Amino acid sequence: MGPTETPDDRAMYRRISWRIMPLLLTAYVVAFLDRINVGYAQLQMKETLAFSDAVYALGAGIFFIGYLLFEVPSNLVLEKIGVRKTLLRIMVCWGVVAMAMMFVQTPTQFYVLRFLLGVFEAGFTPGALLYLTYWYPPARRARMIAVFLLGAIFASLIAGPLSGAIMKYFDGLNGWHGWQWLFLVQGLPAPLLGLLAWFVLVDRPEQAGWLSAEEKLRLRQQFDAEHQSATKASHGSLRDLLSDSKVWVLSLVYVLMVAGTYTIAFWTPTLIRSWGVNDMLEIGLYATLPQLFAAAGVILLSRSSDRRRERRWHFTAGALTAASGLAIIALAQGQLGVSLAGLCLAMMGVASVPPVFFALTSEYLPRASVAVGIALVSSIGNLGGAISPSVTSALNASSGGTLYSLYFVMSLYLLAAFIVLTAARPTAPTLQAA
Repeated sequence: MGPTETPDDRAMYRRISWRIMPLLLTAYVVAFLDRINVGYAQLQMKETLAFSDAVYALGAGIFFIGYLLFEVPSNLVLEKIGVRKTLLRIMVCWGVVAMAMMFVQTPTQFYVLRFLLGVFEAGFTPGALLYLTYWYPPARRARMIAVFLLGAIFASLIAGPLSGAIMKYFDGLNGWHGWQWLFLVQGLPAPLLGLLAWFVLVDRPEQAGWLSAEEKLRLRQQFDAEHQSATKASHGSLRDLLSDSKVWVLSLVYVLMVAGTYTIAFWTPTLIRSWGVNDMLEIGLYATLPQLFAAAGVILLSRSSDRRRERRWHFTAGALTAASGLAIIALAQGQLGVSLAGLCLAMMGVASVPPVFFALTSEYLPRASVAVGIALVSSIGNLGGAISPSVTSALNASSGGTLYSLYFVMSLYLLAAFIVLTAARPTAPTLQAA
């Protein structure tokens, strides 16, 4: 909340939020669910298709190669054609591919469809983050990014019991395996939401018939005031962005974050099974509890970061919380209660850092570079998701357990915190992180 914000301002932002956030949040829930449900499906796929852990890990990671290649182009197209056309294209295509996963029979088919899922979904998250910068000035941005990114937590919250129930109770229905029904049921909402976005959203605030002329003017004035008071790096082109060392530092931090996040997301069902839980539905139910702590972490850290207009130490606090939770899991040696407590703490930290990170990134980049900059940092960062499943699979195979993988993910978050603390100092003239 800005220092001069009036009751009329708060009413205006509430109206904006109710018009755009429910759809964006729901769409992100579906996107994240289609991205991570392979973590549950693989528990049956490896039995019915004889897929090894290495095949699964490569298929899980190859999603991010397609994501990397098409993320920046998608955001550039969004700037030209608007969010409605972009979301319609993205969500219909990714939904069709997500449902087609039910027909996978060979590793090659698995790899191709996971790659295409990344290609078609590539522009959704950075596009939605860019869209939020059209509606919310920096003083509100971390909170609204946090609300959007809560979709990942909600998806993880329902993924366990929903996936477990589908695989347990639908198995054999119509002659299909449970994992086939999983991909069909969870892929269907995406095209429907894409059509809904076409009819519900508007591309820019000035096109919103539900805002008055006075509200549109006040919104523009608040953005202009924020931009005039902010000191930012100057980037005239993509070439300038690529030559800015701070952009590469932010990208490296996001590589580490994504590697850690998706290692945990993809391997949580396997991790819970290693603690002595074997029933599919029970695994799903145990996986939901940490997401409640994750939601609390997102809300508390992002609100505190916005209130204090500080990003650097808040990011570090979240990263250290994640590392501490993983350390507890490692020390618990498979004891279910203690391990689950550690997973709750780890997820609280893991989920709380992205909103702060993207607020920091959007405040550093000048307005003219935000579309390309967010997509560039996000796309480079997603290399972490491409690499980490195979790395952790190799560590698990060599050690015969998950201990080394836990230490690996701990090191990712500790390194990310160190980089943000040292490279995003508030005294630096080109990066206003605080």
